[in-house]
Amino acid sequence: MLFFRTLLSFLKDAEYRDLLVTTLVTLTGGTIIYHVLEGWRWIDCVYFSVITLSTIGYGDFSPQTDGGKLFTIFYIILGIGIILSFINAIYNHYSKAVKTSKK
Repeated sequence: MLFFRTLLSFLKDAEYRDLLVTTLVTLTGGTIIYHVLEGWRWIDCVYFSVITLSTIGYGDFSPQTDGGKLFTIFYIILGIGIILSFINAIYNHYSKAVKTSKK
């Protein structure tokens, strides 16, 4: 129940909502560009975008075109900061909610 309350309070905050939208736009943009440049299926593009920006990098997909490789360089540089900010915001918000619920 704490998870859902935390999620709802997270979505009510405009700053967090903006960060969520920025994260979704970043992932969507990467997905579209990989689909155009590499010709991958949509699910593969979403998967690669998430895996790349989360820095997991399984290595089962990699860009083969020069455009895809150049885009990946910029995508990682710009996207990692956005994704990490989003993850940090979620963690901080959840931690605050847990501390509040224990009082």
